[in-house]
Amino acid sequence: MKKFPFIGTRIVKTGVAIFLTALICDQLGWPPVFAVITAIVTIEPTVSDSIKKGIVRFPASAIGSAYAVLFISLLGNSPLTYTLAAVLTIATCVRLNLHAGLLVATLTAVAMVEVIHSNYLISFFIRLGTTTIGLLVSTMVNFFVLPPDYREDIAIHIQSMSRRTGRVVEKVFGDILEGRMDQINAERNLAEQVTNEIQQTETLVRFQKDETKFHPLAGSEKSEFNQAQTQLLKLRMIHYHMNNIINTPLLIHKWSHEEKKIILHAVYELAKVLKSETQFDKSKHVKEMNILTELFWEDNEDLTKNNKLHPTKFPPELIILYELLTIYDLVAEFYKASGEDNGRTGNKSSTD
Repeated sequence: MKKFPFIGTRIVKTGVAIFLTALICDQLGWPPVFAVITAIVTIEPTVSDSIKKGIVRFPASAIGSAYAVLFISLLGNSPLTYTLAAVLTIATCVRLNLHAGLLVATLTAVAMVEVIHSNYLISFFIRLGTTTIGLLVSTMVNFFVLPPDYREDIAIHIQSMSRRTGRVVEKVFGDILEGRMDQINAERNLAEQVTNEIQQTETLVRFQKDETKFHPLAGSEKSEFNQAQTQLLKLRMIHYHMNNIINTPLLIHKWSHEEKKIILHAVYELAKVLKSETQFDKSKHVKEMNILTELFWEDNEDLTKNNKLHPTKFPPELIILYELLTIYDLVAEFYKASGEDNGRTGNKSSTD
């Protein structure tokens, strides 16, 4: 659940970090602008990222400050001073592989040109001090104020992707079995959207893993997170097999109307389970798998006896049945991971 649904937790943490940073600098009599800039860009999705990038941003800021002081002392406040300070800061950060600190270092370099008029060495060390304050405050805020927790977002994404995967399965297999091959491109776009959401969710999983270094999960929280990771893996594998179907030209020649009807029924039952329009029933799921398995082995023997249409590859009927059976098995593992494979399970919401 979002703690601040209208403004977001990161905005709240940024505001807190700015206030505390400015307050500390004001108490020390130091100009807060550089510390505030550092605090703003150091609020990261996880505490781990804040620390890692903070370690990079400190030396990068020192480089920017050093160039600013150097060229102010040589050229004064001039356009060339801004240019050289910025360009050399960027070049040095890139050369030293300090990419995460490049932005704050460059901003520090050009901002210092305007405010430094004397006491260059003291100004340099003050800039290092304000940068340190910004880094420390933003990291502490990230650690103590609304610590990052992506588990609920991950669960919501998994439910959404499961429903949309059900629609992909229904549409793709339905189009192939009913000969609507001109519709496959539309289904490809839908499948790509789900794949992109899977990648986004994998990023959230990575964030949560990083966060557990500082805020470890325990007991049921750890178990639920592990289950979510397994379910996400199963969804990725389902889409791998769906892409095999989508990107392979499949023209059915051998199936009778009755065989197509049996397979379509299995497809619709699978889609319902994924879309959560029905309760997951393990025994019913296994029964549908057994029917498809029998059909697969019957077709395997019949279609490969005299395979003139496909002398160098599997017939499309076998490809379809193999991929469908594989997806059936992955869906069973998907629900097993969530602990919902024993008999009937409760409904999830069927709305996106």
